[in-house]
Amino acid sequence: MLALVSPALLVILLLIVLPVGWLAWQSVYQDGFTLEHYRRVLTEAIYWRSFALTFEISLAVTVIALLLGYPVAYLANSVPKGWSILILSLVVLPFWTSVLVRAYAWLALLQRSGVINQFLRYLDVISEPLALVHNTFGTVVATVHILLPFMVLPLYATMQKIPGDLMQAGASLGASPTLTFVRVFLPLSLPGVLAGCTMVFVLCLGFYITPELLGGGRTVMVSMLVSRNVELYNQFGAASAVAVVLLLSVLLIFVVVGRFVALDRILGQK
Repeated sequence: MLALVSPALLVILLLIVLPVGWLAWQSVYQDGFTLEHYRRVLTEAIYWRSFALTFEISLAVTVIALLLGYPVAYLANSVPKGWSILILSLVVLPFWTSVLVRAYAWLALLQRSGVINQFLRYLDVISEPLALVHNTFGTVVATVHILLPFMVLPLYATMQKIPGDLMQAGASLGASPTLTFVRVFLPLSLPGVLAGCTMVFVLCLGFYITPELLGGGRTVMVSMLVSRNVELYNQFGAASAVAVVLLLSVLLIFVVVGRFVALDRILGQK
């Protein structure tokens, strides 16, 4: 048995345990043991602002993705199989394109001389270009587009497991379609909602390319703070401390969510 699991254990050790351990060691060692990097993370305003902005953007992206993704997943679950396959194919289609390419595409669409501003000016809706990029708005829009499939797919998987007979039973008892949806379907789909929200929220916490390009240097999320500590200040210890705090935040989120829905469902397993 040990021989069978040894390759997997070796991969976990090399790709997860050792890098995370080295990261944690760098965060507490600089010419000797020190907690100075963690003190800076917990006391300096720039770190608090970056963490607060990161969680605000992640929450906004999660809410918008849920509002957009739930109807899409519900439609894919309700229509015949052929249409369902088409809808899901359109949902996962962005996966075939690099995140960097998608970010640049949104940059071209949202910039002051971009397609959207030109179209609005052509329609005489605006007289001056709107600031749609190099701010939080552009970051949220592009991030929602990139992470939307991570909301739709868990929702669809959960909805597929809801027996259709329950909806028919509610209708046979005199309930309207709206009441049947609210009282029967929606509660049964909540595990998928929680799984999708957790996936989107956690993935958004570590986003780098999209806020770097669409934020224009003004939207500084935690991942960008890590990068700047290394590239500009050569502070690997400070960058490691920020990364460890973010990692612990993600683990805490999984622990809390795990009390309500099994982690294997969040990770897409049956």
